[in-house]
This record gives sequence, C-alpha cells and structure tokens, in this order.
Amino acid sequence: MTDTPGWASPGTAPSNEGREPGTSGPAEPADRPGDTAPAPQPDPHAQGPGVKWSKEQPPPGQWSAPTGAPSPQQAPPPPPPGPGWAGPHGQAGHGAGQAGPQGGYGGPPPGYGGYPGYGTPGYGAWGGGWGGPPPAAKPGVIPLRPLAVGEILDGAVSTMRTHWRTVLGISLAVALLLDTSTVLLQGLVLNDTAVQSTLNDPGASPDEAFRALRETMIGTGIVSVIRAVAVIIATALLTTITSRAVLGRPVGAGEAWRESRPQIPRLFGLLILLALIFTGIAVGGALPGIALLVAGSTAGGAALLVLGFLAAAVVVVWLGIRFYLAAPALMLERQGVVKSMRRSAKLVRGSWWRTFGIVLLTVLLTFMVSAVITMPFTAFGAAVSGDGMNSLLNTGAGHTSWATLIIQGVGALIGTTLTLPISAGVTVLLYIDQRIRREALDLELARAAGVQGTAGPGAVPGS
Repeated sequence: MTDTPGWASPGTAPSNEGREPGTSGPAEPADRPGDTAPAPQPDPHAQGPGVKWSKEQPPPGQWSAPTGAPSPQQAPPPPPPGPGWAGPHGQAGHGAGQAGPQGGYGGPPPGYGGYPGYGTPGYGAWGGGWGGPPPAAKPGVIPLRPLAVGEILDGAVSTMRTHWRTVLGISLAVALLLDTSTVLLQGLVLNDTAVQSTLNDPGASPDEAFRALRETMIGTGIVSVIRAVAVIIATALLTTITSRAVLGRPVGAGEAWRESRPQIPRLFGLLILLALIFTGIAVGGALPGIALLVAGSTAGGAALLVLGFLAAAVVVVWLGIRFYLAAPALMLERQGVVKSMRRSAKLVRGSWWRTFGIVLLTVLLTFMVSAVITMPFTAFGAAVSGDGMNSLLNTGAGHTSWATLIIQGVGALIGTTLTLPISAGVTVLLYIDQRIRREALDLELARAAGVQGTAGPGAVPGS
C-alpha cells in the first residue's frame, strides 16, 4: 500500500513481545506456597491445556473452575443455568453445552470457567457482554473503522478545534487574500459608475456594452486566479494537517508546507485539467443552441441552449463527484494528475450517491454558517454607510460605499476562516473513509499510530 505523509509503512507498529503465538486469556492459577502434594494428572480428554490445582480448595460455589475437565479427586462444577437465567453471584447463564433430557446439561460447556469462548460463540471474546464488538482504536480525530456521516463532519470540526493554531492561521491567511481581492474587485471594477450604468442601460451601444463586459471579465478573471491559488495552497496544507490529525500527531504550518510543497505543482495541474474538462462540457452542451441562434431560429435556439446547459450541468456534477477525491489522492499517495483521477474514480465507484450526499450536506452546512456570520455584518454596514436596502440586498443598483464593502469583507473573512477548514477536512476524511471501506486502510493507520485496531472493516450503522 502506498505510503502517505505521516503514515508509517506496514509493520512498524510495536509487537506483543513476551507472548507465545496463539495464546490468550488469563494466566493459569499457581500452586500456593507450602503445598507439597503432587498435582493431579490432567485428564487426556480435557479441552485446553492441563491445569495444576492446589490441594486446598475454596468452598464450592465461590469460584470458577479452570479450563478443562475436573480432576478425579474433585466433583465437577454444577452446570450453568439455561439461556437468560441468572446464575450464582448474579451472572447470567448462556447455554452453549448440550441439553439433557429435561433441559439440563450433560456436561460443562466448552471453555466453561470464565475463559474467553464460554457460552455463545463470540460472547467471551467480546468481554463478557452482548454489547457488540469492542470500539475501534481512536488515536486521533476519528475511530479507525468505516465512518458514519456525522463522524466525518465531527472529525473535520475536531481537527480544527484540536490544531486550531495551525489550522485557523492557514485559513485566516487564505481568507484574507480571498476576501481582500474580492473587495478590491467590487470597489474598483464592479462598483465603477460607468460600468454599472452601461450594464444596467438597455439602450447602450454594443461597443459600450462590450467594453464594460470586458473590464468586468478581466477583473473577475484576476480575482478567480488569486482565489484558485489561495484555495490550492490551503487545500494542500490542510490535507497534510488532517492526515496527521487522524493519527493523533500534531504538525506545524512549516512542516505541513515542507510535506505538501512537492505536490503543489501537480495539484495546480489537476485543477486546471478539471477546469478545462468542465468548460469543454459546458461549451459542448451550448453549441447546438448557439448554432440555431446564429441560423436565425430564436425560440428554438434559446430552448436548445437551455437544455444543453442543463445536460452539461448534469454531466459536470457527475464528473465532479467522480473526481472529488483526486486532490487528497494526489497529495497523500504522491500520485500524478491522471493517476489521482483514476484513483478517485475507483474509490467513488459504487458510492457515488453517498459521496454526493456528503458533499451536498457539507456545502449546505458551510453556506449556512457563512450566512449566519456575514448577514449581521452586511446589515451593519448598510446601516452605518447609509446605503440602505440596496447594499443589504445587493441588488446592484447604485453605488456601494467603501465602508459597506469593508464591513461586509470583514464578515466574509470570518466566515471563510471558519468554513474553509471544514470543507477541506471533510474531503480528506471522506477519502480516508473510502479507503478504509475498500482497502482496509484502518489496519495500516493503526500500525502507523502504534495502536491495535479491534473493529473489523464492516459497515457502520447509519453510515
């Protein structure tokens, strides 16, 4: 299995020294000091290893017989009660032996005496209860087993809470770059009086409309490039931090940068390739409608254009979910651009709808959190600057003052700082969850963390 940053190679976990292979359970009872009588010979028909008994025994009914058949010098212990009955000392009996003529037992059940394996198969191995398998190891922010949806979201929030200095520091720097560029774009380009009047004037000449549209597209393109660079760097750093948080290991911003820096150019290539693919699909869907519009069929061209965009949107969403795990695969597996896309398609195969639901839920949650944070700042900025409802509703009519833009930018800065780590964390944890379900990555993670995972790779209820 491919090594990943912060994940040790298989076989590096500490082994159980001092224990013979295949042994388990408590140690055998030792002879008491001063006893010189020879120990009874073990019965050759006894199950399990022979046991040495002391000559002096406690009163009957106050102890559990050791594994194996009773010695010839002592009567066998009473059989356990039937299923669901309360035995001596309040212990519930579990019928694993052979029933007698009237519901009794013909002999002690296998493993009777308190050793693992007594009663119904699997009962003793789970610690003497019916509560299911023991919990999985949890060295970090998630348990090492297939994750439920709530555990993925909780793991992303726990990563931000546990490593808040590093995570929020990176997120704040990226959000500052994103929101500052957005405020400058809106204040210098989109808020320009000439551009606004031209775009809102139905009687503007084609040259004026083209000039205003060109200025808007140039400004939007510059901001989009800045945002893409910032998001890529944040994704690379937060992916490394989250992968370490799964193992319970802290990592600083400098170490995360050194770990992720070699893969950042490939991450740029991945996102550029995906953007080209999605743009090509959108253009391909719009071409038939554009051709009809050029031919003079206005109504048919407009209808076909809308249908083409809708079909292209469906394809883009399908491919977007299919390649959603390409970025963490590229960062954590040191894959190339094309191989990371193939890895994502392989991991998502058969789980497309589940992945889509988790991504959609994450988008809705981050949008709600961002809206709750930014709306008070937007209302406060409109009240302070006197722009009124035009600024509050962002209708685009009129000129928005710099005071309103700055106050809104502060709210957007806080919202982005808090939601960006959640989005990146969910992506990484969803990737890890899919690898646990398909490739038993939890075993490798347990070895890397130096713990022993106890839960199997089965599905989790509600996942």
